[in-house]
Amino acid sequence: MSRIGRRSFLTSATAVLAAPALSRMAGAQSAEVVFKLHHFLAPTSNAQVRFLTPWARKIERESGGRIRIELYPNMQLGGTAAQLYDQVRDGIADIVWTLPGLTPGRFPKIEVFELPFVANRSALANAQAVQAFYESHLRDEFREVHPLGVFAHDQGVLHTTKPVGALPDLKGLRLRAPTRLSAEALKALGANGITMPVMQVPDALSLKVIDGCLVPWELVPVIKVGDYTKYHAEFAASPALYTATFIVAMNKRRYDALPADLKAVIDANSGQAAARAAGKKWDDLAVSVASSVRDRGNTITQIDRAEAERWQKATQPVVDAWLKASKTIGGEKLLADAKALLAKFGGA
Repeated sequence: MSRIGRRSFLTSATAVLAAPALSRMAGAQSAEVVFKLHHFLAPTSNAQVRFLTPWARKIERESGGRIRIELYPNMQLGGTAAQLYDQVRDGIADIVWTLPGLTPGRFPKIEVFELPFVANRSALANAQAVQAFYESHLRDEFREVHPLGVFAHDQGVLHTTKPVGALPDLKGLRLRAPTRLSAEALKALGANGITMPVMQVPDALSLKVIDGCLVPWELVPVIKVGDYTKYHAEFAASPALYTATFIVAMNKRRYDALPADLKAVIDANSGQAAARAAGKKWDDLAVSVASSVRDRGNTITQIDRAEAERWQKATQPVVDAWLKASKTIGGEKLLADAKALLAKFGGA
């Protein structure tokens, strides 16, 4: 988006968005450096309200007001969600929050955490494991940017228009899948995995294009899943059916240009510190959202370990295919190391 086009967009924004914009302008006047943080979800999303905004404000406080981070949700700086990584690489945005899985095949090593029944049910365990995995395996994969945090959410939950409690219940269901591997897993389980942007899910559900979706609890109120689905299935005592990985990335030139003391502020809120903050928020949200869904009368089914083993066996070909395709990047070692880190941080 050109500078003129961007100014026109901001000028025509609604009053709801204009007030925060004016606040950003006022704060920027006293800041030594101002960073634009771009992401694809709404300003009311849990990701912004519960994680990105508190994280940004903490950095601002600890910098003594010398750093200002302006949040631009809903792709306000232009482009599509799949372009966010390139935007921060190229300097269109200074910081982005995005999913590597939005560009399938581009980041093959981190994809190991998105294999079926690999991740932990806990976001905190997943987040810390993915960050540690980055430090040992992913620096080259994300060399074009300066990663501030690499993490994953809690277990993905099945939200459907009909009850699902056993493997045969999935047969023929059209379910939104968040990643290519989760789509393959759903297919192996007898369902039809349909990949689509998460913000298209409400319309797809209301128009009965899909019979449900696979998303973590925190997204349920954001995309109004509880309004269209009355049944929710999660795993009580096994690894997660899936998780998705995230990255908060900064433009390398903007980071490198910072004075040492401001770099130290950014560094103190990066890496495991950022991963732990994100993981805890996702876990807290899972509890509160599940409780609110239960209170409205929806049914939450806990799939036990014995039934989960049937699902895991059915999806093993997805893991085997990934290992075969990943021989050149050492897929077997990547999977073994990922599982070891998940066991370490998950207390298994």
